[in-house]
Amino acid sequence: MSREVAFDRSLDIDLHQASMARSRERAVAGVTTGLIGPGEQVTWRAWHFGLPFRMTSRIVAYDRPRSFTDEQVHGPFRSFRHVHRFEPAADGEGALMVDEIEFVAPFGPLGRMAEVVLGPYLRRLIESRNAHIADLGPT
Repeated sequence: MSREVAFDRSLDIDLHQASMARSRERAVAGVTTGLIGPGEQVTWRAWHFGLPFRMTSRIVAYDRPRSFTDEQVHGPFRSFRHVHRFEPAADGEGALMVDEIEFVAPFGPLGRMAEVVLGPYLRRLIESRNAHIADLGPT
């Protein structure tokens, strides 16, 4: 798929919800359907580790089709920043999606222990979401 298609799919609220069906993730405020854009925000409600979570994220940087960044405005983390980059694939065909996540867990001094669990968990979520995007084909 092209960088443009990968970029747009990564901003698609409906596609995100479909890819996160396992955690029952739903957009409940802000942009709740279609593509989210620069400066806009979405509030997600989901279940992780058997607990309900609510997180509001805003698109704080937007450079179509190269990258965009979302940051937590309100939510369970002390801080959360997700940079989505879309690079040309090595073979010149399609795109490589690269995700960079920086977060600080809640819980004060216990946060470091929580980060040991949250890091791999977040990685699996992102890999699953990206596989869902890729499985839709090149259109």
